[in-house]
Amino acid sequence: MAVTEVVPGVFLCAGTDVNWVLLRDGTDLTLIDTGYPGDLDRVIASIGEIGCRPEDVRAVLLTHAHVDHMGAANHFAQRYSVPVYTDETEARHARREFLEQASRLDVAKNLWRPGVAPWLSRVMRVGVTQDVRIPTAQAFPTDGPLDLPGRPVPVPTRGHTSGHTTYLIPAAGAVATGDELVTWHAVTRHRGPHVLPDFFSHGDSAKAIDVLATLDAEVILPGHGTALHRPIADAIREAKRLPASRG
Repeated sequence: MAVTEVVPGVFLCAGTDVNWVLLRDGTDLTLIDTGYPGDLDRVIASIGEIGCRPEDVRAVLLTHAHVDHMGAANHFAQRYSVPVYTDETEARHARREFLEQASRLDVAKNLWRPGVAPWLSRVMRVGVTQDVRIPTAQAFPTDGPLDLPGRPVPVPTRGHTSGHTTYLIPAAGAVATGDELVTWHAVTRHRGPHVLPDFFSHGDSAKAIDVLATLDAEVILPGHGTALHRPIADAIREAKRLPASRG
């Protein structure tokens, strides 16, 4: 687990092949995504590393309801009564009223990719196959900036999943892009801004990243990979120049 203060009060935390983001205002925190179920201890350690406690988390925000992004959310909801917010459609996904997720067959068909088998070995150990659902997941309470530490602004980017959301942090000039735009993934092994292979996605990611390109942000906090200090419109242009990754 690594914690990087990318800009003051904004931290990108790396777990098992996935990231989460902490927004700190005094001792109050917003937690964006929560890693795999087996990353819970790492999430708690990351909070302690920046001088806070788990009970300082005021809300969990989900970019989307895949197990590697919501694995530890129930701990905060159940132990500390922390609300879990996301897009209205994605809240239904998190409650598992429907499921959009790469199947075992999808993964098996992509074992030819050099990075897939080692990645699968790692994520199996932290709960990639667990049936995680968040009964308390709910839609954002308001439109526009949320009254939470960091004042994040939900931005619909419905491509990777039907209700995928990115979070703009205007005061920091940063954006948490979830899985719509990443800077590295073990499956692709590409370093730099790009879109995940099609077998991971369930909508029009090309349209979704066009939305990202309109944002006023020069710090990119991806769901996978390292932070990127670069205007997001430039990063999107680079991602679009890459060959489409099918699967």
